[in-house]
Amino acid sequence: MTRQSITLTEQNDRWLKDHVANSGEYSSKSDLVNDLIRRARRIETINQKLAFAEESGFVESTPEAILEEFKNQLPD
Repeated sequence: MTRQSITLTEQNDRWLKDHVANSGEYSSKSDLVNDLIRRARRIETINQKLAFAEESGFVESTPEAILEEFKNQLPD
């Protein structure tokens, strides 16, 4: 993994620390930040696909089939 140094506001640092301490999901602020970035990337991918779909017109697929296709194409 690449090591980075970032500067956070006190409020954001406090939020990260509290979330790590209280969630039980993350072992460190780095784990949490990486998860937030992964989620942001997924949202970005979904937004791009929605924009493309709006531009391309109507489709014959069901909403469930479209959602399943999106889920299969999301980055890990």
